[in-house]
Amino acid sequence: MLNVTAPGAASLTGRVDMASSGALLAPIARLAAQGPLRLDLSGIEGADSAALALLLEAHRAAAAAGHKLTLSGVPANLAALASLYDLEPLLSIGE
Repeated sequence: MLNVTAPGAASLTGRVDMASSGALLAPIARLAAQGPLRLDLSGIEGADSAALALLLEAHRAAAAAGHKLTLSGVPANLAALASLYDLEPLLSIGE
């Protein structure tokens, strides 16, 4: 579930996987394109590679609009997936 917590800030909660990512794609990309976005991932209970694809699309939308996407609270399993695909620098994971 996507929760807008303040202007330029949102959080993801629950499972972010193949089943849920499709519905999250447009709203997250829209937020990322509107301005700098800080996305809190600490409420994610489970994630798979679809979550990583979702974050990459949010990053693309932000970059295309000249904005920055900042991630916080990245769960260990999602950080491990990003590491596996060498995406930590692109998504600023581990900073």
